[in-house]
Amino acid sequence: MKVAIQGEPGSFSHAAARRMLPTAKIVPVAMSADVFDRVISGAADAAVIPIENSLAGPVIDHYDLLLANNVFVQRESRLRIEHCLITSPGVKQAGVRRVFSHPVALAQCRDFFRKNPGMEPVPFYDTAGSVKHIMRDGLRDAAAIASEHAAREYGAHVLQRGLEDDKQNFTRFFLIRKTQRLLPGANKTSIAFALKNQPGALFRALSVFALRDIDLSKIESRPLRGRPWEYVFYVDFRRGREQAAENALRHLGEVAEFVKVLGVYPEAERESKQ
Repeated sequence: MKVAIQGEPGSFSHAAARRMLPTAKIVPVAMSADVFDRVISGAADAAVIPIENSLAGPVIDHYDLLLANNVFVQRESRLRIEHCLITSPGVKQAGVRRVFSHPVALAQCRDFFRKNPGMEPVPFYDTAGSVKHIMRDGLRDAAAIASEHAAREYGAHVLQRGLEDDKQNFTRFFLIRKTQRLLPGANKTSIAFALKNQPGALFRALSVFALRDIDLSKIESRPLRGRPWEYVFYVDFRRGREQAAENALRHLGEVAEFVKVLGVYPEAERESKQ
């Protein structure tokens, strides 16, 4: 089984894919759109994508791609994110002048940089890619912020663990496939819908869930492509009684311009360890 991820081997997406599908062959690709293309074309059987972080918020590109592509969310997983300071073997922390990492990872380690003003944070395209970069180019005055898994992947050295400002740092990942396939215990649904721009439209849309005592666990809005100042709403809800969920979706279809079910899947545990 082939599973596409965005990023380099050793990335957090790689770790999440290994957690969900331990025996799968991981296929790293450069761009998020390419991940979806691999699934649509059949070049990959599935993909694992980050959808939101507990500190940084949603991965907006992936919300847009879920709406634009005919894929289906089959599973979710939450991964504890621990950032490490990583160097080439033999490099001492006192000699580090630059620290490469993804901008989100750098932003999650602000306290570390305040305590180490001699280190310049340098944005890079990928956490694991930053480790690959310092090892490939033999940089002796530079470090990377990435996972311990990335250090092992490239033969690098972990100087310090737990750089993140907040230890309650989790990323939620989706496992997506081209075809709909419900797993046992699927009790959570993700949908997208758009509404006409008129008074009370959002209230009426959300009331279809409130009237049936359906628990909404998330709501997110994104601009609707090609229609300035109009929005798509992304909602996650716990299904509860199956008939109530189906009736709510049917009712929503009567008040919304469109409704797309993005996935039905088992809810992940509240906490996970890396």
